[in-house]
Amino acid sequence: MANKIPVVVLGATGAVGQRFIQLLQNHPVFEIAALTASDRSEGKRYADAVHWVIEGDAPVAVQDMVLLPTHASIVGARANVRVAFSALPNDSAQTAEPAFAQAGVTVFSNASFYRMAKDVPLVITEVNSAHLRLLKRQRAARGWSGGIVCNTNCTVSGPAMSLRPLYDAFGVKRVFAVSMQAESGAGYPGVPSLDITDNVLPFIRGEEDKMEAEARKLLGALRDDHIDDAPFGLSAHCNRVQVTDGHMVTMSVELSSPAKPEEVIRVLNDFHCADVDGLHMAPDRPVVVRDEPDRPQPRRDRMTGKGMSTVVGRVRAEPLFGDCGVKFMTLSHNTIRGAAGGSLLNAELCARWGLI
Repeated sequence: MANKIPVVVLGATGAVGQRFIQLLQNHPVFEIAALTASDRSEGKRYADAVHWVIEGDAPVAVQDMVLLPTHASIVGARANVRVAFSALPNDSAQTAEPAFAQAGVTVFSNASFYRMAKDVPLVITEVNSAHLRLLKRQRAARGWSGGIVCNTNCTVSGPAMSLRPLYDAFGVKRVFAVSMQAESGAGYPGVPSLDITDNVLPFIRGEEDKMEAEARKLLGALRDDHIDDAPFGLSAHCNRVQVTDGHMVTMSVELSSPAKPEEVIRVLNDFHCADVDGLHMAPDRPVVVRDEPDRPQPRRDRMTGKGMSTVVGRVRAEPLFGDCGVKFMTLSHNTIRGAAGGSLLNAELCARWGLI
C-alpha cells in the first residue's frame, strides 16, 4: 500500500458498494483500507455480512476485513484513509459525507443529496472535467480539507455523454428523452418480481427531475464559485423495464444549427477528452456509435469499453425539428459508468491533478 492512496468504501455491502470493491481490486492508484456498513453489519467480517449480487465473487482481499461504522471517527484512528467512495443511501449520505469531508477525506459520492448544491462538482469526467476545480472553492468556503464530488444519476450518464460533443459542435436548444431503465438501478433487492415481470413501470420517483436538472448542470459553464446551467430545455419520461443492467434512453434533440445525421455521427465518433488519457477507468472511446439498425442492446452492448463507454445507435433525422433535428438512442451501464466506475474515474483525475 506504500505507493497507493488508501480508500474507504462507505456502504460496502450494497450493490453499488460491491461494484466499487470489484473495480478497486488491483487498482493502480487506490487500495481499500477500510469498509463501512450499517449498524446491523458493523463488526462482522465482510464475507459474513455481504450477500454478493453482482457477477463473480467477492475479492479474497476483502473477505476477512471487519466492517466499521460509517462514522468519520474511523479516519486516522482505525484507517488512514484519504478518499471515500460513497455508496450510501441519501438519508445516510446527508450527514456522513460532510463529516468525512471535514475530517480531511475527499468523498466521491453516488448519492443524490449534494448533486445540485452550488459548490459541489457534479461530474462525468469526459463531459465536464473542469468542474472538478470547484472543489478548491468548496474547501475554502466550508473550511474543509476534504470535500465532496458527486457522480451523476445513472440514467443521465448516457444522454450527457452524447450531448456534450453535439452541444460543442452545433449547440442544443431542446431535448426530449425517454428512458428504459434496468432493474439494478433500483438497488438490491430491487423491484418486486410480480411488479416488473411481463411489465413496464412508467414511474420512478424523482428520476425525471434529476435527468432534467443534472444534465443542464453537467453541460453548464464553470464560474468562480458555481456552475451556470446550460440554457437548453429538457423533458424526460422515465420507465423501469425488465433488464438486469444497462439504461437505454431515446433522444430527440433540436440543435441550434442545422446538421445532417452523418455529421452528427462523425462528431460523436470523434469525441475525445485528453484529460483522462491513460487513466485506469477511462475507455478508449467514450462514445461508440453503432450503425446496425437494431443496436444498441443492453445484453450485447452494455460492457463496451469495460462498461465505461456510452453506446449510441439509430442516429437519424428528427422531422419535428426540421434541419436542426436529430434523434438516436443511448445505452450506458448503470452500475459501472453510471455509478462506481464513474466515481472511480472522477477520483483518478483528481489524483492526477493533485486535488486529493
